[in-house]
Amino acid sequence: MSGHYESSYREPLILGDKSYHDITEDIARPIEGKANKHWYVAFYISLAAMLWGFGCIFYTVGTGIGVWGLSKNIGWAWDITNFVWWVGIGHAGTLISAVLLLFRQKWRMAINRSAEAMTIFAVFQAGLFPIIHMGRPWNGYWVLPIPNQFGSLWVNFNSPLLWDVFAISTYLSVSLVFWWTGLLPDFATIRDRAVKPFQKKIYALLSFGWSGRAKDWQRFEEVSLVLAGLATPLVLSVHTIVSFDFATSVNPGWHSTIFPPYFVAGAIFSGFAMVQTLLGIMRKVTNMEAYITRLHIEYMNIVIILTGGIVAVAYATEFFIAWYTGSPYENYTYLSFGAEAGAYGWAFWSLMIFNIFIPQALWFKKVRRSFVWSFLISIAINIGMWFERFDIIAIVLSKGQLPSTWWRFEPTFVDVGIFIGTIGFFFVLFLLYARTFPVIPTAEIKTILKSSGENYKKQRDENNEH
Repeated sequence: MSGHYESSYREPLILGDKSYHDITEDIARPIEGKANKHWYVAFYISLAAMLWGFGCIFYTVGTGIGVWGLSKNIGWAWDITNFVWWVGIGHAGTLISAVLLLFRQKWRMAINRSAEAMTIFAVFQAGLFPIIHMGRPWNGYWVLPIPNQFGSLWVNFNSPLLWDVFAISTYLSVSLVFWWTGLLPDFATIRDRAVKPFQKKIYALLSFGWSGRAKDWQRFEEVSLVLAGLATPLVLSVHTIVSFDFATSVNPGWHSTIFPPYFVAGAIFSGFAMVQTLLGIMRKVTNMEAYITRLHIEYMNIVIILTGGIVAVAYATEFFIAWYTGSPYENYTYLSFGAEAGAYGWAFWSLMIFNIFIPQALWFKKVRRSFVWSFLISIAINIGMWFERFDIIAIVLSKGQLPSTWWRFEPTFVDVGIFIGTIGFFFVLFLLYARTFPVIPTAEIKTILKSSGENYKKQRDENNEH
């Protein structure tokens, strides 16, 4: 068989009899046309959750942090759990896009844009929690190394919390540039198709004067590769630094050298699961069923099985160490016999069921290729990863060295409301993005049409070319 055609046994990445023009029309339709009913249902539910969350934030700032379920001992609890959960979700987006670009994987093209957008929006949500937790959010700029109204009172450079500020802001800026660079050719396409003068002006501004010359494309590819190369090690460093918030302390169960690689693996695991959740929603709200196929879902699920395995090994290591040390303090860490049968046993078993047992179903091909099962399992993993962060914080801090410091954390309605509000805010941003930005890279998806388009296979079969 000539090299021009792929093997007829390989499953196509684009379904249907699509031409180049069809692809442009399909990708531009959600922006130029009206939204379908799925979009409106998802948007109004997300908006309601977001408004409830904002109400809880205003109540917190107006009344004080006392409305949260915190105590002298468990001063971190809910908000830092949510912070680490959101940062973890934000990790996988840029990593998926950057690593698959460096390895020249063609199936990346249908999912990379959504994954990158997920990163930006998740980091926004993560940043909210430390700012609200300050109690005086208007003094938030004090975390920046600039002289403030007290003279040159500098931040504490020895604190891992400050390393977080630098790591996450660097990661956000690189991710933003990487995402925006990829969008330039598509903004230019929408600009050239726009009928309304206002829309034309907006997309002309967003496309930074993209003209589609060979020089533009050459620079575009060079910059994409450089940014992908920068973003990949950044992903590893950022969640390593988030783990230092715990690992550099002297609390039993936190003071652990396994935390950095374990946090990175967990972040990729939860991030891939969130991309899977978003792809399930995106296929419906933007009518992209021909471009986000069972093959894409299956490839994502294979990575989830791999990263889930790494996380399971990390859990087993933690559990073994807690037993092996024989220390009564170590035995009440978040993954130990004390946690398993203690007051937070329900949280321990939720973590195990959602993160270890449920994802094992993905070993079966029918489940791995099912849109519904993949969607449900991805939600289960996100719940499980939230419980992991909650267990790390609440269980470890609930039993101090002295009985007088023992405390049971229980969230208030304000805690829960703020968390649900950030989930709503995240989906509001994502749904608005799906209506205003091209969700699939038009030019890149056209490059794989020859190797995956049904019409080319049909032509080959009709002409009997071998």
